[in-house]
Amino acid sequence: MILAKAKGAGGLSMTAGLILIGLGPSGISNMTRAAISAATQADIRLYEAYTALWSESALAQLETEIGEITKVMRPEVEEPSQMLSLAKEKSVALLVVGDPLQATTHVDLQLQAQEAGIDCEIIHGISITGLVTGAVGLSNYKFGRQTTLTYPYGGWIATSPLEVIALNRIQGLHTLCLLDLDPTGAGTGNQKPMQPEDAQTAIMAMAKKLEDSIDEDINDSNLQRLKFEASQKIIAELNDLDVVICTDMGGKNQSISYLPLKDLHICETGGLHCLVIPAKLSEVEQKALIRWTKQ
Repeated sequence: MILAKAKGAGGLSMTAGLILIGLGPSGISNMTRAAISAATQADIRLYEAYTALWSESALAQLETEIGEITKVMRPEVEEPSQMLSLAKEKSVALLVVGDPLQATTHVDLQLQAQEAGIDCEIIHGISITGLVTGAVGLSNYKFGRQTTLTYPYGGWIATSPLEVIALNRIQGLHTLCLLDLDPTGAGTGNQKPMQPEDAQTAIMAMAKKLEDSIDEDINDSNLQRLKFEASQKIIAELNDLDVVICTDMGGKNQSISYLPLKDLHICETGGLHCLVIPAKLSEVEQKALIRWTKQ
C-alpha cells in the first residue's frame, strides 16, 4: 500500500516522528482536545482498522474535521517499515480506536520506532476496558484476566477464552470479553464484528470442545487441578449463566443488557459489542446489574 503524504491542516508540518493517538470509542465526541489537535496537524494520518473500529459515518465525520485519513490493516502495522520510513521525514499519526497502547501490537510498534531512533509520542484515549467496567456497575477491583471471543477458523475453535472465564469465576473474578472483528483471522480487511448470537454460538462450541477434552491434560500441579475444577464448573453452569452484553459503548446508541447467555441470540445487532461475565456479586453489584435486565 502506498501511503499518501498529505499535509496537516493549513499546510503546516509538525516535527517528524510517529504519534500514536487514541481515538476513544464510537466517535469524535470522545476524543480529547490533544488528540484532535495532534491528528489535525500531522502530515500523514493513518487509521488502524483491524483491532477495533468506528462506524463509517463516524470516520467520515472525523476526516471532515482533521483532514484526509488512510486506512491501514494488520500487515502495515505489524510490518511497519514503510510507516517508520515516512516517520523519519514527516509527522505520522496512527489513529487507534480506544487507547493506543491497549494492544501489544501498538506497544511493539512504539518500541520499533524508538529502536529506529524515531520520536514516538503517545496521546491516550478512553479505553473500553475502563469504560465498560464502570458503566455496567461492577467493581473494577474484581475483574480478572481479559479475553477475546474468537470466530471459529476453518471449523476450529479455541477453548482458551472459556478457560479464562472459568478460572476467573472460580476465583470470584468478573471477566471482560472482547468480541472478534475478523472471521478470517488475517486482519487484512472485510471486518465483520461478532454479534451477540455469534458470541453465544462460539461459547457453546467452546464448551462442547472443552467437555470432550477436559481430562486429557490433567497432572498433579495445583494450576491444572484448578483448571480442571473450573472447567467442570463452567460447563455445568453454562445454561444458567447470566451475562452483560454491551453495545456501541460511548456512542449515542449505547446499550447494556443483563440476561441469560442462552438468550443472547435475541439481542439486537449493532456495531461493536463486548461481554461481561460476572462472578459472585456484592449487594451493590446486584442492584447495579438489575438495571440492565431485559423485560
